[in-house]
Amino acid sequence: MDESESLSHSKWECKYHVVFIPKCRRRTLYGQLRRHLGEVFRKLAEQRESRIEEGHLMQDHVHMLISIPPKYAVSHVVGYIKGKSAIHLARVYGEHRRNFVGQSFWARGYFVSTVGRDETLIREYIRDQEQEDKRLDQLSLWR
Repeated sequence: MDESESLSHSKWECKYHVVFIPKCRRRTLYGQLRRHLGEVFRKLAEQRESRIEEGHLMQDHVHMLISIPPKYAVSHVVGYIKGKSAIHLARVYGEHRRNFVGQSFWARGYFVSTVGRDETLIREYIRDQEQEDKRLDQLSLWR
């Protein structure tokens, strides 16, 4: 336990790699919306006593390394972040765009895995995901 947190009667280090996508995997996470979402996710995580350690908003999905206290279920925290961010997006950007789905911006499910001693590997994966996707796209163009 390198960087353990503490509650009243316990020490903990619970980190999760979470990935989720917008509905229909639309490539809507661009420009101003993409920059704005990072801060929204961080504030929402703080409201559930969680902390986003690392995160990257890709064109069509979101990667984050999030630290969640054991008193909260991962599904509740991720559901809270997705739900409240969708409501926020509908209020802020819903008037400016056509075909904006509002409260159902995110797809229903998500991927989550626990992060054990491979935390540095997960952090590097999240940071380098965009370059890797571009590289794979370039390789697929040659086929």
